[in-house]
Amino acid sequence: MTVVRPPSKAGASILASVRPFIEGVGQRTIGAIEGVGLWGLVTLRALLMAFKPPFRIRVFFEALEDVGVGSLGIVLLTGVFAGAVFSLQSVAAFRLFDAESLVGTTVALTLSRELGPVLTGLMVAGRSGSSMATTLGTMRVTEQIDAMEVMAVDAVHYLITPRIVASILMLPLLAILFTFVGMVGAYGVAVGMMGVDPGMFVGNIQVMVLPSDITNGAIKAAVFGLAVSAIGCYKGYTASGGAKGVGEATTSAVVLGSVAVLVLNYFLTSIMFM
Repeated sequence: MTVVRPPSKAGASILASVRPFIEGVGQRTIGAIEGVGLWGLVTLRALLMAFKPPFRIRVFFEALEDVGVGSLGIVLLTGVFAGAVFSLQSVAAFRLFDAESLVGTTVALTLSRELGPVLTGLMVAGRSGSSMATTLGTMRVTEQIDAMEVMAVDAVHYLITPRIVASILMLPLLAILFTFVGMVGAYGVAVGMMGVDPGMFVGNIQVMVLPSDITNGAIKAAVFGLAVSAIGCYKGYTASGGAKGVGEATTSAVVLGSVAVLVLNYFLTSIMFM
């Protein structure tokens, strides 16, 4: 017969000191899982509401302006210098192997497939994602959303759906513009500064870059737009704790949105281009 001995005083002391840590980890894990589930439900509901009247045309166009026009300047500026620096490094590397003819193709494929969608998503996450979280968070802590719900106005339909749909539509356009200005910057550096033959730079692009490269990059950007806007809106919609809570929601929206772009990019690349 086995006799179960109670833990010694030292063992009991260790368990007592470790228990709060384990409980804290468990509570945070459960809270994170619940948050992901609630975020998924809110996002799904917002997408389904896009096909249900009334259609908030004015709010939708305001969201288009905020995401598209508001992010246009920073996207174009980032695109020019991203293309320029990538071209600079590519010429320096390919020149070692006397393969400068590959510079245009390499830059074009990288911008259209990867850098265009990803950097556009990151810029929009920092600019528009934070704006969505701040706006909705302020409305939540000042009880404006509660007042809307009291007046039988669906806050998800009115506030979240237009922002998500606008982001899905605008991110591909911004990514294509990013790729275009990036190629302009790359051409200027490669041809104007590094002495690459312009016909060789452009000719290989026409041969090697396919329409599917542009299309897949645009699809990526649309997915990033969905993720960034859904995270920003959800964080603002569920904010609490006054001004401090709004700040925390905004920070969390930017961080999670940026991470989501990078994680999703890996899986989308493995599906589209592998």
